[in-house]
Amino acid sequence: MGEKQMLDAFIIEEIKRKRREERERAERPSIQLPLPVYPENEEENRPGREPEKPSRGVIIIDLSH
Repeated sequence: MGEKQMLDAFIIEEIKRKRREERERAERPSIQLPLPVYPENEEENRPGREPEKPSRGVIIIDLSH
């Protein structure tokens, strides 16, 4: 019961690779863009957004009689 099992070398390398990738991603320079914040109720009035069109109905006219 006192024996400790080692992980496969493949698993150890995968863990190291993932940690290295995460570290590189965190160190990578990035730009924070100032994006405008729109309140939920004004989402429809946002510039550049087209107003929603009313839903259209379908009328079937039977001309076979």
